Amino acid sequence: MAGSDDDFADFYSARFVGALRTAYALCGDWVEAEELAQGSFVRLYPKWARVADGNADGYLRTTLVRLFLDARRRGRAKERLVAETPERPDQTRDDVGRVDDQQSLLAALQNVPPRQRATLVLRIVHDLPVEQVAQELRCSTGTVKSQLSRGIQALRAAYRDVETPERSVRDVG
Repeated sequence: MAGSDDDFADFYSARFVGALRTAYALCGDWVEAEELAQGSFVRLYPKWARVADGNADGYLRTTLVRLFLDARRRGRAKERLVAETPERPDQTRDDVGRVDDQQSLLAALQNVPPRQRATLVLRIVHDLPVEQVAQELRCSTGTVKSQLSRGIQALRAAYRDVETPERSVRDVG
């Protein structure tokens, strides 16, 4: 039976890590990313019977992005005091250079304005068409295109400013 609690549990198990990664790409903080991902599933659950047979992935993604943007509009603090440093998901890449590049890119992404960052994550990370990004962000396709253009410019500028271990070694020597 579609829309059952078991179906939701299966959906949660299959999609949580992806939602967590998307949230981290948006906010750059594992604790906040977990809160955003969990909050998205909490909001999805009461509507599960209606969206289970439709586009549950799209609903989850849209909810996640809106929670992120709402938090930024409210000026939510980026830093929180916690008793222990949270564990990071295991790195699946063997090539340390690629991981460093990925971390540098994620660090640079945090310097892109939130709306542009959300547009970049939906369009590039999730590979959604411009029309679907516009639908999920509730804006026109022209707005998505301009946000992408500005976001890419901001990301390029921010990436040049991010210090990586490789760059700092070259700069010293």
